[in-house]
Amino acid sequence: MCRDYRAAEEAPEIVLSTSQADIDAERRKAEVEDRLEGIPVRRFADDYLETLAVYRKLTDALLTDDTILFHGSCVSVDGEGYLFTAKSGTGKSTHTRLWREAFGSRAVMVNDDKPLLKIRENGITAFGTPWDGKHRLSNNISVPLKAICILERGEQNELRRIAPKEAYPMLLQQANRPRDTQRMLKTLQLLDVLINAVGLYRLRCNMEPEAARIAFEGMNRREE
Repeated sequence: MCRDYRAAEEAPEIVLSTSQADIDAERRKAEVEDRLEGIPVRRFADDYLETLAVYRKLTDALLTDDTILFHGSCVSVDGEGYLFTAKSGTGKSTHTRLWREAFGSRAVMVNDDKPLLKIRENGITAFGTPWDGKHRLSNNISVPLKAICILERGEQNELRRIAPKEAYPMLLQQANRPRDTQRMLKTLQLLDVLINAVGLYRLRCNMEPEAARIAFEGMNRREE
């Protein structure tokens, strides 16, 4: 799973271990999230849940480096990242596939499911990770994040810029939320920086090829 992300042979900065209790906690969390999203509760095998437990411990540790896990599909075009987030089953992966088809070699998949975001006042960086969804789409790259877009299904394609207040509930839901108070407070602080550092949009779209171009052009339109 992590073959393409191996580092040089040297002492690790972080050492992680998991237990059956960690795996069981991931199962309960997944069930709660499915119920909150109003979808049928999915059943996952222990080996898959263990990868989530490892990732959760890793992201807890990375908070000290101003880095969070975010649930979404991130594609890069011309070296800038665009992150699409939505409720499960909305079509995030399908939409970023349209971007890759529309822009060809200009478009590179960063991560299709759980990218890492390094959050600083002077900009946000999105990183590919091995935790890249059922289609296993990611690259071991990092790109500056230009925009986050909340995706909704619709018959017509319509993009609009939204205020941080409108975006915040979904962004909070899609970010990893640590169980302990101190880490959760750190996460909230980073989210406050995030929503003021990138463009925030809501896209109502169908799954026709024009949806990708409308989204890209709208997110790169100069403000009057």
